[in-house]
Amino acid sequence: MANVLSDDKRQQVLTLGRLGWSLRQIEEATGVRRETAGPYLRAAGIAVRRPGGKTAAWPPKPATGEGVLTDSSAAKPATADEVSTDSSSRNSTDSDSKPATTDGVSTDPRAAASPVASACEPFRDVILDALARGRNARAIWQDLVDDHGFTARYPSVQRFVRRVRGSQVREAQPVITTEPGQEAQVDYGEGPMVRDRESGKYRRTRLFVLTLGYSRKSVRLIVPRSGTRIWAELHERAFRRLGGAPRVVVLDNLREGVATPDIYDPTLNPLYRDVLAHYGVVALPCRVGDPDRKGKVESGVGHAQRTPLRGLRFESLDEAQTYLDRWEAHWADTRIHGTTKRQVAAMFAEERPALLALPVEPFRYYQYGERTVHLDGCVEVDAAYYGTPPGWIGRRVQVQWDGVRVRLLDPRTGQLLREHVRQERGRHRIHPDDVPPRTPATTEQLLRRARVAGRHIGALCDQIHRTDGEIGVKRILGVLSLARKHGAPTVDAAAQAALDLGAPTYRFLRNYLDRRPAAPLTLRQVDPLIRQLTLYRDVINRKTGETT
Repeated sequence: MANVLSDDKRQQVLTLGRLGWSLRQIEEATGVRRETAGPYLRAAGIAVRRPGGKTAAWPPKPATGEGVLTDSSAAKPATADEVSTDSSSRNSTDSDSKPATTDGVSTDPRAAASPVASACEPFRDVILDALARGRNARAIWQDLVDDHGFTARYPSVQRFVRRVRGSQVREAQPVITTEPGQEAQVDYGEGPMVRDRESGKYRRTRLFVLTLGYSRKSVRLIVPRSGTRIWAELHERAFRRLGGAPRVVVLDNLREGVATPDIYDPTLNPLYRDVLAHYGVVALPCRVGDPDRKGKVESGVGHAQRTPLRGLRFESLDEAQTYLDRWEAHWADTRIHGTTKRQVAAMFAEERPALLALPVEPFRYYQYGERTVHLDGCVEVDAAYYGTPPGWIGRRVQVQWDGVRVRLLDPRTGQLLREHVRQERGRHRIHPDDVPPRTPATTEQLLRRARVAGRHIGALCDQIHRTDGEIGVKRILGVLSLARKHGAPTVDAAAQAALDLGAPTYRFLRNYLDRRPAAPLTLRQVDPLIRQLTLYRDVINRKTGETT
C-alpha cells in the first residue's frame, strides 16, 4: 500500500468493507481511491464485493519487515478476531492468523496468484484508436463483436474504457409517457461524413430521426441536404418503414416544417401540412426553447451520433444508410431500453397495431409559392399565365403547381379559387366565367386613344381586342408605343397594310415597320411578307380555336 490513511479513514474503509460495500461505493462515500482502499481490505481479510454482486476474499497480507506503512496498528495484518467492534481487540496480535512464510515470503499459493487480466487487453490498440475518434464504450463493444470476434460482455468493455478516461455523471431527464400509436417525435441532427460524387470531397450530411413515443422505436435516414420537400418526403418514408403513422408528430420550429413560429398558433408550411393531412397526422410544434418536450428523439439522435456513426466516413449515401440500417436492426431494436427496461422490438410489436393505416396512394408532391395578380387578371407560373376570379387584380394569391395542374388559393382561408391545366410558356389559360361581360373602362380608354392616333390604328386595335380579349391589352399598348416611336402617320399606313393583308397583329405590325422600304415593294420583298402572313394566320386560327 503506497498511500497511508489516517486512523479515521482506515476505520471508515474497514467498516464499509465489512458491510459488503464494493470498492466503487467506498470510493464514492469516503473519497479514498479503490487502489488505496483495496490493500487495506485485503490486509484485514475482508471479503470485497466485485461488480455484478460477486464477492472475493483475499488472504491476510503477511507481515514483513519491508512494509511501507508507518502506522503501528496498520503494520500488523488483521485476524478474524478483529471483526469485533472492541477497540482493544483491534490492536491485539494473533500469530495464528499469519500465513506461513519463508524468509518473509508468503508460501500461500493464493497470495502469489496474479489478478485476471481484462478480456479487452488483447484489443487495447483497437479500443484506444476508437476512443481517439470519439466513439463510446457501447459502440466499441459492438464493433469488437462484429469485426473481431469478441466474446466478452459489454460491462467488460465499459470497465476498461472507464479505467482509461474515467466515468461520466449524467443529468436527470423528464420522462413523458404516451399511449401506443399516439405520438412520434422528429428532429434533424448532423449525419456522418460522406464523399460527394461531383467534388470527390467528404461532406457533412443530415440525419433525420423519427422516434415513437411508446416503444422508442426509431427510423433513422441519411440525406445529403435539407429542404421543405425533403423534410416531407422523409416523414413519408418513415411511415412506410413503420407500416403505419402516429396520430401526432412533435417537432421543433425549423423552417422546413414551421413557416411562422408562434406559442399559440404556429403556421405550418403548406406542403408539410398537406403531407401530414394525407396520412391523418397532426403536427404539434414545440414551444421555442423547450427541447425537453421531444427529449425521446433528441436521445435517439444523440444515440446514433455517439454509437454507430461517430468517427466514421462513408464513400456513398447508400453505404452509410446500409450500415445504419444494419446497426438499427442488430443493436438498436434488440437493446433493453434504459427507461422502460424492456426490449425496443418487443414494445414496437405491441405498438404497431395501434398505428394509423397507410393510404393506398402516396402523396402527390407539388411546388408552391405566392404570386401577385397582374392587370390582365392572371398570375405567372413558369412563364405561363393563369386567370384568377374577378376582383383579385393587385392582390397576392397562393399558387400550387405540379406537372399537370395549377391551383390558385386564397392566402387567408386556403380556399381553392381556380384550378387550371398546365400551359406552355407564353400561353394563357382563363376560365370562361372570368371573362368580363363588358369592356373595362381602362380598355375603352386605350381603344379611344388608338382611334385618335389614326383610323387604321383604331381599327387594328379593335380587331386585336376582339380576337385576344383582355390578353390583348398589352398588345394594344405595344401598338401605341410604335406610334410614338415611328410617328402616327407611318404606323397608320402600316396598320392599313396589315388589315389589307389579313394580319391584324402587333407582331406583324412591328416586323413590317422594322423592314419597311424607302421605295415601293418589289416582288422579292413581298414574298417574305406573304409567307409571314400565312404563318401568323395559322397562329391566329389556332389561338381562336383554343379560346372558343
